[in-house]
Amino acid sequence: MQPEEYERVYALEDSHWWYVGMRDISLSLLDSTNAKAGRGLIVLDAGCGTGGMLPDLAKYGRVLGCDISPHALALSQKRGETSLCQSSVENLPFAEGSFDLVTSFDVLYHLQVKEDQRALAEYYRILKKGGRLLLRVAAYDWLRGRHDLAIHTRHRYTAPELAKKMAQAGFTLERLTYANTFLFPLAVMKRLGEWITKSQEPRSDVQPVPRWANRLLAEVLYLEKKWLRRFDLPFGLSVIAMGRK
Repeated sequence: MQPEEYERVYALEDSHWWYVGMRDISLSLLDSTNAKAGRGLIVLDAGCGTGGMLPDLAKYGRVLGCDISPHALALSQKRGETSLCQSSVENLPFAEGSFDLVTSFDVLYHLQVKEDQRALAEYYRILKKGGRLLLRVAAYDWLRGRHDLAIHTRHRYTAPELAKKMAQAGFTLERLTYANTFLFPLAVMKRLGEWITKSQEPRSDVQPVPRWANRLLAEVLYLEKKWLRRFDLPFGLSVIAMGRK
């Protein structure tokens, strides 16, 4: 991504409804496994960006963040994070079986990840036997729009497609669901508007919103979190998968 996009993420990651809601959903799914807080796990956040997930992941044990972008890592350091390294997810500088848990949030679909299957193989390699991967990606390539141009999206996935790729990497799939489902119709309408107007100028969807709207949208994702504690969702703007080595 461009430096200005990293700056925008850094400024909004702790308060923006999407980041807050998707973080809570992802951690709730993680808590549904035996990855309880304080268990002393060794955790890698692969593609940690500006480091917004690292404090929450640190509750599970010792966490390390890696990212290919030096600018993103500098912003993680500004956040107070020190356990960081610069690396592509396609060539991780760790020995086989180094981690109990690998997380990768909205990384696999970027242009900088040229071979997603290689990245998944790397995640599998560095996990201990019985270790888990928690993966989140953007859903449905037909939903590509100005936001994808702005953040350099290479591909958006379906759940069956992601499941197949994880199986090919060796993972046993434990959970597979869509997320950000309740707001899906609004997103489709927004993309339709872009197609009708033939708007091709890159513009990120990560923008400040009024406080009342931010609170309302966060509540929608909170309801999804409660639903996902027991049930999967059949479609949505994101795909979340949990795999075990």
